[in-house]
Amino acid sequence: MHYQIELANLQAIHTAVIRSRVPPHELSRFVPAACGEVWSFVRSAGLPQPGRHVALYLDRQGTVEVGAEVSEPFVGNDRVQCSQLPSGCTATTVHLGPYARLSEAYTEVRRWCAERGHQLSDVSWEIYGHWDESWNAEPSKIRTDVFHLLQV
Repeated sequence: MHYQIELANLQAIHTAVIRSRVPPHELSRFVPAACGEVWSFVRSAGLPQPGRHVALYLDRQGTVEVGAEVSEPFVGNDRVQCSQLPSGCTATTVHLGPYARLSEAYTEVRRWCAERGHQLSDVSWEIYGHWDESWNAEPSKIRTDVFHLLQV
């Protein structure tokens, strides 16, 4: 897949998340389960205007925050916390295709940044497109926006 990578200055986005330390081989199970649990919390709490699902990778030790965009701060519970996606300058691209191939987008972002002298931080995240039933038949249309925060 060809990736169009660009720089974007982003504002913080409020999120409802489950924060955990997850080994890479368990992410494919943890992310959907956490998204479902957070979405149930968002609905039961009556949070207005929930958005897309997100996965925020905070460090190289596997600390992640997984959940959904929300429109305002809220009081969480013992599992679901109020957090936010970071603000700042990012290198970003769109990945179209199965989640199992997301690493290709990250590889291209790292390559693109290295070629241009941009220093990457350890923080990256994904924002998943709202699921469309047609993606079950055509996984090549699954949209994931990928962001990698740059060092300042």
